[in-house]
Amino acid sequence: MLRFEVSVEDLLRSRFALSPAMDLCFLLRSLAGQGRPLPRAWAARLLPAFERLRRESELDAALALQAPQGGPNFVAPPPRGLNQTWADDLAMIRATPLEAARHEIAATATGPSARDPRVRAVLDSADAVSRIAEAMDQAWHELLAADWPQLRAICERDVVHRVGVIGEHGWAATIESLYPGVAWRAGGIEIGFFRGGTVRLAGDGLLLIPSVFVGHIAAQVEDPWPRTLVYRARGTAALWGEQESVPRPDALTALVGRARARLLLALDAPASTSHLARSLAMAPGAVGDHLAILRGAGLLVRARSGRSVLYRRTPLGEALVAGSG
Repeated sequence: MLRFEVSVEDLLRSRFALSPAMDLCFLLRSLAGQGRPLPRAWAARLLPAFERLRRESELDAALALQAPQGGPNFVAPPPRGLNQTWADDLAMIRATPLEAARHEIAATATGPSARDPRVRAVLDSADAVSRIAEAMDQAWHELLAADWPQLRAICERDVVHRVGVIGEHGWAATIESLYPGVAWRAGGIEIGFFRGGTVRLAGDGLLLIPSVFVGHIAAQVEDPWPRTLVYRARGTAALWGEQESVPRPDALTALVGRARARLLLALDAPASTSHLARSLAMAPGAVGDHLAILRGAGLLVRARSGRSVLYRRTPLGEALVAGSG
């Protein structure tokens, strides 16, 4: 079992962040058959480009650093917050000192692929960091960049939901909602299906990262990372076309139309027009028009939160969605 000892000070310093680099690593593992299987449609779309990159770039050197249980820290550096971008991650990867990278390469590149002469030449080279960074940058732009705005919106909406749960029910309920088997007990977070003993946060807080590619949940307990939980973002199953415990939209669609039914169902947590547009791959103008109609019908209300205007379902909207299941 893995247990995080958590103090009141730790809770005050706990925060959320996004990690484009980590999601890229998860995606690469999945495409290489080492991680959570991708939905068939996504795999069919991405595998040809992935295989071409393996032939034409030095991506195999980056893949040799990945394993189902993780990879080196320098290719997925700790994110600073919710505004983290791939450009931020790439700059941090490129800034890795060669000796630090070599230490991590020696510890992680231990599989058969790392013994391939072409791969070994990259990993042992004096410019290994820049060559691996370049391969990952190519992979980002060809495999993930086009989908990232939608995936990022899903993760951002997840954070809005979790913050709402913290405000309404507290940290214990929020932690236990991340994944079955994650429990809050006696001032600590326990994950029964992980090994690792007891880890003290020591006043640094816990970093929580939603991801669309993580299998279920992952933990990071080694420096330079803060103590971290990476969990599957809400809405991922709908993105993949999987079954999840949401109402069937058929009756709702007949009543309000397909687009408005999708918006009502998506608003299980407050969201802005731009977040809804990105996560549902809809035009912002069309989303705004539909939201105005739903609000006029008494199914939604809106309220300002910082710079954003967030929409949420009214009791009437909740009843309509519940009755459509």
